[in-house]
Amino acid sequence: MSPRKSVQQELTRDMIMDAARDLFIEKGYQQVSMRQIAKVLGYSHGAIYYHYKNKAELFYALVEEHFNMLELELKQIMEESLKPHEKLQSILLGYIKFGLTHQSHYEIMFLIKDEEVRNFINQGPNNTYELFAKSVQSLCNKQLTVQEIWSIFLSLHGFVTHYLRHVVGFDEVKSLAQLHVDFLLKSLSLKSKV
Repeated sequence: MSPRKSVQQELTRDMIMDAARDLFIEKGYQQVSMRQIAKVLGYSHGAIYYHYKNKAELFYALVEEHFNMLELELKQIMEESLKPHEKLQSILLGYIKFGLTHQSHYEIMFLIKDEEVRNFINQGPNNTYELFAKSVQSLCNKQLTVQEIWSIFLSLHGFVTHYLRHVVGFDEVKSLAQLHVDFLLKSLSLKSKV
């Protein structure tokens, strides 16, 4: 019986989350087990259970981390010293850029649906959407309804999901993204003149 190979580095939550993200995207949530994640990392599955009590908790941690990343990007844009119109443009374009730059993150955040994890996901997505909505509202020169802000969000989400997995990154569709954002901004300004 050969001795167990020694572990080169201590297993971290980040290492687990990176491996899990790739597997969830490749195989889908239901098809991934904690043992498979451990195997990819070269550790025992017990080592993963030291960090996460089950697969749903691990998935939830991924979702929370990704929404925190998006929220940080929105906050950074809001802190930039730009005119309101330019800042609004940066918020909308920044959303698309985030989705197409962090494609696997975006899929985890929005496109994997499973009853087991639905119960785990708590306020992260709501907090980020609320920040998005408040930012858009504060930068518009007119009062927007909740439905109008939701329509803007859905339009951006539709753009990202249309190009997800068909482009390597944001730079491939940057000019199209800019046109899409300009169209949204134009429709907002036309609506305010009616």
